[in-house]
Amino acid sequence: MTTDPLFESLLAEAQTVPVAGWDFSWFDGRASEQRPSWGYAALMGRRMAEAGAALDLQTGGGEVLAGIPSVPPTLCATESWPPNVRIARRTLAPLGASVVQAADGQPLPFRSEAFDLVVSRHPTVVLWHDIARVLRPGGRYLAQQIGIGSNRELYEFLMGPLPHPAGNGTERAERELTAAGLVAEDVRHESLEVRFDDIGAVVVFLRKVIWTVPDFSVQRYRARLADLHQQIQRAGPFVSHSQRVLVEASKPR
Repeated sequence: MTTDPLFESLLAEAQTVPVAGWDFSWFDGRASEQRPSWGYAALMGRRMAEAGAALDLQTGGGEVLAGIPSVPPTLCATESWPPNVRIARRTLAPLGASVVQAADGQPLPFRSEAFDLVVSRHPTVVLWHDIARVLRPGGRYLAQQIGIGSNRELYEFLMGPLPHPAGNGTERAERELTAAGLVAEDVRHESLEVRFDDIGAVVVFLRKVIWTVPDFSVQRYRARLADLHQQIQRAGPFVSHSQRVLVEASKPR
């Protein structure tokens, strides 16, 4: 096991970084990720400007939603993690948004046909039938979902080779939204480069994006983290690839 002082210092720092919310500014100069060509935030902003009642699912700390240029008359958001709920309520208060704590995977706590727009950036669970239920006829769902095998290079470095599911997520999204009674308007996939410049950035990322390695802890993966640190020191940034799927669907009138 390494006794590299730099490794120990980066590891210690990374374990003190707050990981609530979806502010990724800490990674500036230490990690980077390409952005999808469709520009989710701007696209969501345009859809919000056309909406009368909108819902943002799994909003995190509300950082993305807070950037919309035009606020619908009714704006709600859900979030499951209590620290994020507190951040989101503070962040979205100037917009007059209502933030509801709601467990992922449980029915949405809203009446049927309450919204003409439902959005979500990086949902961990997609309840297609419930989304269809809360949408008004003619309403729209817009999401930037996590594609199959996102950051496979990183999680396989730590966990070893794993089975590779077929496809990239577009086929499954179209199949499931159709089964819920929605109509696909735009479904597409992009693979995007992610670069980690030091092991501290890797650890903070894994603490923040918890679905990448679901059982992650520094203690459990210390040996592989040491190997990855040595590889970065020897060969330069570790490169992985995130998978993103844009989904836009409508509910028939």
